[in-house]
Amino acid sequence: MTLHGLLPELEVIRKDFPILERTLAGGMPLVYLDSANTSQKPQVVIDTMVDHLERHNANIARAMHQLGAESTEAFESARDKVAAFIGAPERDEVIFTKNASEALNLVANTLVWGSDLQVGPGDEVVITEMEHHSNIVPWQLLTQRTGATLRWFGLTDDGRLDLSRIDELITERTKVVSLTWVSNMLGTINPIAEITRKAHAVGAIVVVDASQAAPQLPIDLAAMPTEERPDLLAFTGHKVVGPTGIGVLWGARAVLEALPPFLGGGEMIETVRMEGSTYAGLPHKFEAGTPPIVEAVGLGAAVEYLGHVGMEALHAHEQALTDYALRGLQTIPGLTVLGPLEAAARGGAISFELEGVHPHDIAQVLDSRGIAVRAGHHCAKPAHARFGVQSSTRMSSYLYTTPAEIDALVEGLEYTRSYFKLG
Repeated sequence: MTLHGLLPELEVIRKDFPILERTLAGGMPLVYLDSANTSQKPQVVIDTMVDHLERHNANIARAMHQLGAESTEAFESARDKVAAFIGAPERDEVIFTKNASEALNLVANTLVWGSDLQVGPGDEVVITEMEHHSNIVPWQLLTQRTGATLRWFGLTDDGRLDLSRIDELITERTKVVSLTWVSNMLGTINPIAEITRKAHAVGAIVVVDASQAAPQLPIDLAAMPTEERPDLLAFTGHKVVGPTGIGVLWGARAVLEALPPFLGGGEMIETVRMEGSTYAGLPHKFEAGTPPIVEAVGLGAAVEYLGHVGMEALHAHEQALTDYALRGLQTIPGLTVLGPLEAAARGGAISFELEGVHPHDIAQVLDSRGIAVRAGHHCAKPAHARFGVQSSTRMSSYLYTTPAEIDALVEGLEYTRSYFKLG
């Protein structure tokens, strides 16, 4: 089947991902539609990590020998590749963390501990009702500890941010606005530029969870107008065909320099005396202790791979598949898609309900046919509550997904209806 916008080298790309050749129990070929949860890894990422462990393994920035120099060079090269991937104005603004959750917690905690940006009583923090729990709970903890007030954008019936109260929500009392770029449950692509302009106009800083955006949207921070550029941005490696255990926090230099260290230990110091310590400059100020070295090297290989594919082409591929999937899902009686119904307004994650069948049961029946999807609340319970549902089933495509796999999902859902005798 030919769809306009699909990556022309799709079959070649699929051969880069060895897991896609798997046959599961019952002889069913794997149909992997859970990439918003974690993406699969191309052979180049696997090989790069194995090579590092086999030939270059050593601690970084500490060992005064050849292996230590090679490991340090590979680690810092990965930082360069990540900076290029997101168009960071400076490579030292890229901080390695263990995941996006840690990156967001880093920001929320250091805003409590004291800086020119410190949040306190009378201040307000604004989030949204569609956030992943990792961008809700840290801000709840911050406001509880400081006496600040937590406020949030609600959602429209079609799963978009309700901006009708933006002037009431973002005011002179607003200190932080933190929101997802692309919803992991609803798929909604949020108007980051508009909200950032409004926040900056009142002196607030903007934090963006790009965990679902970085895998599928071209990001060029340096090209953004200053008034539209977030101050801090987080994403995680395992959703951009990289390994688990590695995440990224990008921050504008002035903001990162204003925040105190998050963790104390080796490498983040300038000097240590019993009476007190001074701290290293960026990025090391926020990278205490031995970092996830091979994971960072793997992430570098991953974003380099995506760069070779081309993020503009990848995004067009995702849009084509999302449109195709939305049209296919809407042919199934009793199925309701949560979120926008236009592919241009959303990313590749599509959550849905099937009347009369629990999401866990749907996932199990699909799994018996080799189709991997996610079922549950997707760490987005408030968004589910907004639409009066406890959980949902979610499919999510990526650069290696084919139209035939979307067809397999639709056929699997039709089989699910018959399996549960729904008509």
